[in-house]
Amino acid sequence: MTAIGVTAGRAPAVGWDTRRLLGMGVLILALPTTFLSALLLGSVSVPLADVVRILAGVSVDNSVWHTIVMDVRLPRAVTAAVAGAALSVAGVQMQTLFRNPLADPFVLGITSGAGLGVALVVLASGGVGFATAMGLGAAFGVTGAASLGALGVTLVLLLIAGRTSSPVTMLVAGLMIGYVTNALVSMLIWFADPNRVTAFLSWGFGSFRGTSWTELTILVPVVMVGLGATFLMIKQLNALLLGEAYAASMGVSIRRTRRILVGLAAVLAGSVTAFCGPIGFVGIAVPHAVRSLFLTSDHRLVLPGSALLGASAALVAEIVAQLPGADLVLPVNAVTALFGAPVVLLLILGRRTQGGFT
Repeated sequence: MTAIGVTAGRAPAVGWDTRRLLGMGVLILALPTTFLSALLLGSVSVPLADVVRILAGVSVDNSVWHTIVMDVRLPRAVTAAVAGAALSVAGVQMQTLFRNPLADPFVLGITSGAGLGVALVVLASGGVGFATAMGLGAAFGVTGAASLGALGVTLVLLLIAGRTSSPVTMLVAGLMIGYVTNALVSMLIWFADPNRVTAFLSWGFGSFRGTSWTELTILVPVVMVGLGATFLMIKQLNALLLGEAYAASMGVSIRRTRRILVGLAAVLAGSVTAFCGPIGFVGIAVPHAVRSLFLTSDHRLVLPGSALLGASAALVAEIVAQLPGADLVLPVNAVTALFGAPVVLLLILGRRTQGGFT
């Protein structure tokens, strides 16, 4: 199977031309723009000048606006940005590692594995939604359980990948793993306390709203470490684009690299799933959009571009989910599906982006 984003036997394009400089500039500017918009918009619109004053620590006439921005919207915006970046980078890792353009933590069942870990904690001890009341220990337990669940599924996928090179087989395997984990979750729900079931089902819709500042002290450092470690793997990821034989000839330890990438993807997807629920389509759609924008699969461009675009895309999804000016709130998963599903459909139908993939 030809590597994602490259033509067989040819290295990914590198270098900064005008298109790539402009593209990166747009992505860099989009992040603060969408972040600020997430603070401005909602059921109650807060004037831009007052938002700036609040962020600068200057008092405003309306104390309610201060509470809305600092205690509600700011942690929600930080959560969305961090989660979007983490899921997008994890998607890049999965697509390169499995050499599959349709791979991402959600499609391959990794998110389902993380969900099973969360279900074990929530339905057994009420971890999600109670982390603030119970202290940081509960939040650490949820994050660890989600990461272990994601890691377990990824290891199974690696075993399957060692026996087949077919992307269809990998997708079917991910689907079957998702069915199994969902069946186990259903059994846990059946025997669980109704109050804990309600909390878990609410978590399952996907949301950036339930993360407090206390929980962000865990989520942000974990994701930052995962992203930083992934950026240190750029050389290995670029080598894997042309196949394991080529990577090995370049001095890359395939087994060690696989283990590290699996662990990082599991931590990124698991930590986000623990606090935000299963967020679909971001991890699969964003990396392809970035490759199309830059016309390359070089991870020196794709990784930072995916982190930036993923953060902005998650913030846009959060803004749309809030239905500005209304009192209703949509599940984030519904919004990401509306934007991401067309991209996935085009991939399934065999569409080639300008960056190319097969």
